[in-house]
Amino acid sequence: MAKDLMPEILNRIRQRTPARLFLGRSGGGYLTSTQLALRSAHAAARDAVRDEFDLPEHLGQTLLEKFGIFETTSSARSKDEYLLRPDLGRKLSDSSRELVRANCASAADLQIVIGDGLSTTAVKSQVPTLLPEIRELAETRGWRLGRPFAVRFCRVGILNDIGDILHPEIAVLLIGERPGLATAESLSAYLAYRPRPGHTDAERNLISNIHQRGVTVHEAAARIMNLAEKMREKKISGTQIREQLPDGSRYSLK
Repeated sequence: MAKDLMPEILNRIRQRTPARLFLGRSGGGYLTSTQLALRSAHAAARDAVRDEFDLPEHLGQTLLEKFGIFETTSSARSKDEYLLRPDLGRKLSDSSRELVRANCASAADLQIVIGDGLSTTAVKSQVPTLLPEIRELAETRGWRLGRPFAVRFCRVGILNDIGDILHPEIAVLLIGERPGLATAESLSAYLAYRPRPGHTDAERNLISNIHQRGVTVHEAAARIMNLAEKMREKKISGTQIREQLPDGSRYSLK
């Protein structure tokens, strides 16, 4: 009986994780189908990193017009320079700083920024649905939202520059994660309370693995806003604050 149940048990395990488990072998190597799937996943990861951020393509013209999203760039001048010089991705270019000052209101309750990061695929897959959900939840709370904008060649540290320019109470960066062989569509949301130059990851909070088989867009929007609300209440972010998950959440902090 136990042997008869093995296929069903293995199938349930595979459904619970994107990890490649119990796939069989051909001699000392992978099955051909497994090898081809790995090569396909590797190619998708490389494409996600190397693809140039294109706002109409990755966000859609409808979303750009609805939110008034405009494009800025970090101090990196090309994809190659961005990959070789992470420090340049943490600061806006001089022209972009002026563009942000001219187009965004300062001291918003919530300022959302979209960064390509290391996966434009993740931005394309998650942001067009996630951004409207965040705005809806923020508006139901009566928060003042800053005009969102996008940053090419973006690193997480760009939050400090945004805080220095716009002085938002809460800044949220939606940025593509480094892709792996499980998925190239995983997005991260970094949050900071009144970010300033010199702040490190210790002053930021992160909700990661936003994709279909991880944290869903709907769950991510709720968690982002619940965490932002707690930041405003406590007037801190980072290691000093702990996320309170909504009742009934499938995630546990224990």
